[in-house]
Amino acid sequence: MKTVEAYQRDAVVYRVIVYTLVILFCVLFLVPIYGALTTAFRLNRDIIRDGFWMPPIPPVIDNFVTAFVQGNIHVYLMNTVIVTASATVVSIGLGCLTGYIFGKFRFRFSHALYVMIVAGMFFPPQTVLIPLFRIFNSLNLLDTLLALVIVHVGFGLPICTLLLSSFFRDIPEELRSSAKIDGCKEGTILTRIMLPLAKPAITALMILQFTWIWNDFLWPLVLIKTSTRMTIQMGVMQLRGQYGLAWGSQAAAFVVATIPTLVLFIFMQRHFIHGLSMGAIKE
Repeated sequence: MKTVEAYQRDAVVYRVIVYTLVILFCVLFLVPIYGALTTAFRLNRDIIRDGFWMPPIPPVIDNFVTAFVQGNIHVYLMNTVIVTASATVVSIGLGCLTGYIFGKFRFRFSHALYVMIVAGMFFPPQTVLIPLFRIFNSLNLLDTLLALVIVHVGFGLPICTLLLSSFFRDIPEELRSSAKIDGCKEGTILTRIMLPLAKPAITALMILQFTWIWNDFLWPLVLIKTSTRMTIQMGVMQLRGQYGLAWGSQAAAFVVATIPTLVLFIFMQRHFIHGLSMGAIKE
């Protein structure tokens, strides 16, 4: 039998191991961020001379000016905002409808339809690259922002349907029955009762969708060819192609591209964590 001192010693060792691993993982994640920040605020000649890891003393903003003035980062940012906001709103809006239908209604082939929609989560995007490219080309949608919106809505709908249907299913049916007794129609029940209750889940989905779409590189690379319609991820690559080894300008563009998702998560992390935990904890 272990003594109390032995258990206390094991607990201390366990905490030391856990904290060491957490610190190690944090360092591994922070090292690239530190490298990007130090590179963004230094001139290329200083980077070539001293390497990537020297602190910027003094820091300069020349790389940010170059990224915006010569690299047209503001154009790429606007394109990314249009695509991300549109696809996020449409995918979550459709997900609310499909989630409510599959979460609260039972009809013929409802389970089969639900499985067909949710199964879209398990298909790698690479498997449909060529078919979608040919479809958009035949519809004259190639090299348009609308094509990116359609693709992201299609790939975002399954996860929105899965999470929201599970959330709506857990809402007591008595609420819906009481509203119907009071004369409310299904549209009123959805907009006035269900959606306000689903706000945590919708917020979590909004953050996930926004982040995934904002950081996407594959579909803009395949569907967009004109520089004025490129997103921020492709814009950084174009910056490199035009100005050679523009490490400072590229790092500055990456920092700018990271700010929107970082700000969104900082201000909405409480709702995000609450939304993800709603299905696991019964209140």
